[in-house]
Amino acid sequence: MSAPAPQALAAAVVAPPGAADPVRAALDAALLAAHARGDRAALIGLYAEAAETAAGTAAAFYLTHAFVFALEAGDTRAPALKARLVALGADVPDAP
Repeated sequence: MSAPAPQALAAAVVAPPGAADPVRAALDAALLAAHARGDRAALIGLYAEAAETAAGTAAAFYLTHAFVFALEAGDTRAPALKARLVALGADVPDAP
């Protein structure tokens, strides 16, 4: 059995059944569209934005995605995203 495509995973996470919040729905649609385009810059910002609208594990999930995309792209937002993950308790500070 093959693993689901990233877009399918994103759809399952960002669009839970019964989601009725129009702001959240617009963010979910933007995330899925950015995945479809392969637009890493947009994905970094959108996942970071999604983290702001979530709490706990969901916030950590979104921030982790933003951070990984930032690392892959060599994006300057990576350190700030890492700091947010550390503040959430979802990562540890880098060793000096």
